[in-house]
Amino acid sequence: MKRTVKTIALLLAVMMLLSIVSCGQKVNAEGLWENATYQSDTTVGEGANTVTVVIKAGEQSVTLTVKTDKATLGEALYELGIINDPSFFDTCNGILASWDKDQAYWGFSQNGEMLPYGVADEKATTLGNPAYELVYTK
Repeated sequence: MKRTVKTIALLLAVMMLLSIVSCGQKVNAEGLWENATYQSDTTVGEGANTVTVVIKAGEQSVTLTVKTDKATLGEALYELGIINDPSFFDTCNGILASWDKDQAYWGFSQNGEMLPYGVADEKATTLGNPAYELVYTK
């Protein structure tokens, strides 16, 4: 009897753990997100520095925990294929923001405030585990 109770308790614990793991934020892969590389929160890269990047497009977002040894955030995101150019990019996470087509661009912000420089100028350091947003803007 004790063995059965322990087995059931173990199975319930495993099921709870699996349900927690599968609850990571996931976007609806339609519209802007149809061709997105990352459609749920994830950790990417390897390295000593950790930077959090929230990619927002429309009403949806994903959070990437970026691990890198690159000097700048632009270099790290480019190396990992998250942006298509380390300095001036129009594609982020597989989502195109075309200024020529509909005056869309990727805004770079921290704590909701637009930064006066781009990802190419932002150091990729672990000081305070910085968090940034790349926001599809029209």
